[in-house]
Amino acid sequence: MIYWKKLSHDERKSRIEKALEVNVNFATDASLGYPASKLDGKVFYDDAPFLQDAPTLKTYVANPNHIGCHTLGTSESAFKGTQEMEREVLNVIAVDIFKAEPGGIDGYISPGGTEANIQAMWMYRNFFMYQKNANLDEIVILASEDTHYSIPKGANVLMLDWIKIPVSYEKREVDTQALENEIIKAKQNGKKYFIAIANMGTTMFGSVDNPNDYTSLLEKHGAEYKLHIDGAYGGFVYPFSNQKSVINFKNPKISSITIDAHKMLQSPYGTGVFVCRKGLIENVLTKEAEYVEGMDLTLCGSRSGSNAVAVWMILFTYGPFGWFEKVSILQMRTQFLCHELDELKVDYFREPFMNIVTIHSQYVREEIATKYNLIPQQHNKDNKWYKIVLMDHVEIQHLTSFINDLKATLHA
Repeated sequence: MIYWKKLSHDERKSRIEKALEVNVNFATDASLGYPASKLDGKVFYDDAPFLQDAPTLKTYVANPNHIGCHTLGTSESAFKGTQEMEREVLNVIAVDIFKAEPGGIDGYISPGGTEANIQAMWMYRNFFMYQKNANLDEIVILASEDTHYSIPKGANVLMLDWIKIPVSYEKREVDTQALENEIIKAKQNGKKYFIAIANMGTTMFGSVDNPNDYTSLLEKHGAEYKLHIDGAYGGFVYPFSNQKSVINFKNPKISSITIDAHKMLQSPYGTGVFVCRKGLIENVLTKEAEYVEGMDLTLCGSRSGSNAVAVWMILFTYGPFGWFEKVSILQMRTQFLCHELDELKVDYFREPFMNIVTIHSQYVREEIATKYNLIPQQHNKDNKWYKIVLMDHVEIQHLTSFINDLKATLHA
């Protein structure tokens, strides 16, 4: 680890206070030109004593705007203190977790994984159009049928075709023969440039794609491509549970990664992460944002710097070993649930290094699903799966209660 370590409460508090001191202080500074301020003092307590011991909440009150991308060029100088903390977060994620070379990435804390995925597709669409003189109808997205809905959403926004690749029903693996057939057909239909999306933990199953399935076949058929990893769910799990994972920036064919901090990391909602290799994000520069100091290279524009500080706080509270321990505990709870389901001869899917267990719906009565808030694959009578996500609040006692109720209904 180069950047990631565990800090004490006092060290974390001091770091955030120093960052806020560097930022503009809307309560005391003569800041006349910004269309922004601290949170409204008549509604939000900005002088409450407890804020002195709650630096993250203090940051929310200060309301820093992290518009732009702070890994490239200049940024709004009024918020340079917390911008530096965002860069520290990105270094931990890109370099220490996903094995990028120091100084080799760009990125930002996005409002969520959906935007981060669309940011990737937008960036690659423009790359092909600007750098390869591609026409819009020559670019296509490849992703599996288990891929998150942000991919078809992004395809719609960007006016790109999306080829949905089938997966095996039980193992949730990409059908490589179908993938090859779709690549051949796409090329015959005039597609020359491919945006491939591989999953590191699908939302419903926690399944992990093999990126080589996409890259080997695209290269076999001489197709130009860019590969994005959607690790929105699995990004803070899989690299720790699978120490031999090669889904990272050491693989030169991977150009960008999405991670969500508001899932496993338990940061406030609206906190995603987008990181990519240098030399790519410039393709989404909005030149018309002339009043913004630096370059606006993000889809959202203005965004809360407080979310970046929240992620920083979590990462540096645990440190790498503390986080590995937390993931290991969740893996043990997941294994406990799988063992109990095996004893009941209940069919399910579980990616070995993930903490999601998805059960065939035939074993789960509606009253059980309702009582335990199980999530169906489809909210209709055709639903075939229910998932259980082993989050931090899901303890053995909850699982034991569920298993006992499930056993009673199966016997009945």
